Parts: sequence; C-alpha cells; structure tokens
Amino acid sequence: MIIDGLQCGHFDRPAFQALQAGNVGGVVVTCGFWEGAVESLDSLGRWRDLVRENADVAEIALTAADVKRIGESGKVAVILGYQNSNLLDGRIRFVEFFAELGVRVIQLTYNNQNELGGSCYEAEDSGLARYGKEVVREMNNAGILVDCSHVGDRTTLDAIEVSSKPIAVTHANARAVFDHSRNKSTDVLKALRETKGVIGCATYRNITGDFYCKTIENWCTMVAKTVEIAGIDSVAIGTDRSHNFTPPDYAWMRQGRWTRGVDYGAGSAARPGKQPPPEWFPNVEDMKIIPNGLRSVGFSEEEVAKITHGNWLRLYEATFA
Repeated sequence: MIIDGLQCGHFDRPAFQALQAGNVGGVVVTCGFWEGAVESLDSLGRWRDLVRENADVAEIALTAADVKRIGESGKVAVILGYQNSNLLDGRIRFVEFFAELGVRVIQLTYNNQNELGGSCYEAEDSGLARYGKEVVREMNNAGILVDCSHVGDRTTLDAIEVSSKPIAVTHANARAVFDHSRNKSTDVLKALRETKGVIGCATYRNITGDFYCKTIENWCTMVAKTVEIAGIDSVAIGTDRSHNFTPPDYAWMRQGRWTRGVDYGAGSAARPGKQPPPEWFPNVEDMKIIPNGLRSVGFSEEEVAKITHGNWLRLYEATFA
C-alpha cells in the first residue's frame, strides 16, 4: 500500500479509481487554500457528498487505524486537510470544531505570511507568532497534524520546538538536494529526524527539478539523498499531484484574493504555467511503480515499507488522537 501525504485538485470518481489502480490506499486531500471558515465548511460538505456518492471506492479516515483498514480493503482512505489556516478565521476554538468535523491536517501558512507565522516566500521569516504557538498546541490537543510544507524555515523550526507531537512537511523536498525556497533546509530535516517528524518527498517539477523528474530511478535517488539527511524513519511520499486543475485553479492557488498582480508560486516568469508531470509519472496510477523504483536504488523491503506507508501511519498514530 502507498500513502500520499498530499494531493490537491477536483477529485471525482475517476480520480479515486486512478488512485486505486496506483495502489494508493490513503491520501491527504486539500480542502482549501485561502478560504475562510464558512467557505471551508462548504468544502467539507462537498467532500462528504463526494465520498458518500463513491462509498464503494473511498472512505473518510479519522484515525491511523482507519487509514490502514480502508487501504487494506482496496478503497482509498481520504484524510481531510487544508493548505492554510484561514479556515480558523483567527479563532482558537475553531481548531477543535474543525477537528470534530474530521479535519486531520492543517498547514500553518500557505505562500504568504499570516497571523500564525512566516511563509517560505517572504523575504523575512518572522518565526511562529504568539497566536501560532497557541494554534499548534491546540492542534496537538485536538488530534490535527501540524503541516509546515509552505512554511518558512524559522517558523517550521519554531513549530517543531513548540509542538508536543511530531510534525510533518507533507509535500516538499530537501533544499540540499534541489535548491528551491519551497524546499526544506538541512536544519529542518535534522530537526524532523530528532523529533520523529516526517517529510513527504514531492514530484512537483518546480521543486523537484528536471533531472529528478526524468526517471523513477532518478526520483528515488532524490528520496535516498533525503534519507541520508533526515533518516529512514522520517521520509515518505507527498507527491503534490493535482486532479482536474485548470488555469483559473492555479491562479486561485497563487493569487487568491491578496493581489491584483501575477504570482508564479513555485514557478517563475520563465516557467509561469502548469508544469508537466515527471516523465515517469504521467498518470496518477503510475504511482504503483514507486516501490520497485525504491528497490532499484538499494532500499530494503523494510525500508520500502516505511517510505511508502509505514512512516505516515506511525505519524498519524502519534498525532490523530
């Protein structure tokens, strides 16, 4: 079984079926980016409808045991997550409310600094704010995993220090392997290693690079280099793959409501639009080749199991309760 630490987009029945064909038993889905509380509730409602309508292929998971059970049954375990904390509307009590509605992963910041702390794209990373520290503690108590994928390094290190439970970087890579501001510093990866946190290695071309996208062996070599820094118990998969996205969706992800101008996100003026997926990963169902790819670069069966699903399950067990 494969667990994917983060995907996004407009899921539908074919998306779930593609995940099944790729041997994906669990996936953290993106329920929102910039939306406030009411819009985020609407999103949860749509997700519940979608899963209910496709109950034979998907089920919402609330615990690590749920993820394991659903995945082993041949269905896709849907783990509800958000790529920003706007859903809280600045209200600490909303953390508990959203947890009770099934949310299990919240990223502290998206591409911009917010009330909680600094983003990977700000010139100055402010660190975790007082409110951010309160939210991290509340997430610990409520059973929500702290995600720091788009979060600045200083704020990420602060979150690791403040959190009483291990945290995640659900979809990013090691900056020492591919230099991009969205990727994580060696200090962050070592801190994850020391605290039993997990990084999900991404396949998004802008933060993975053309070389590591060329073949499955190249991408798995990137994973191996990440393991050298973070340790075998702290590396997993977080593809950042999107489903059925169109240009307006990418514009919303990058620009939201905060700017009138163009923003390229992880891209650039030279690479402004949607980037092609890795050559080895043209379709979602191609995830099924990852285990053999990991074996081909020297990982043992035990190590393959940890990277493909075991490390996420261990982290979910530690945080979803």
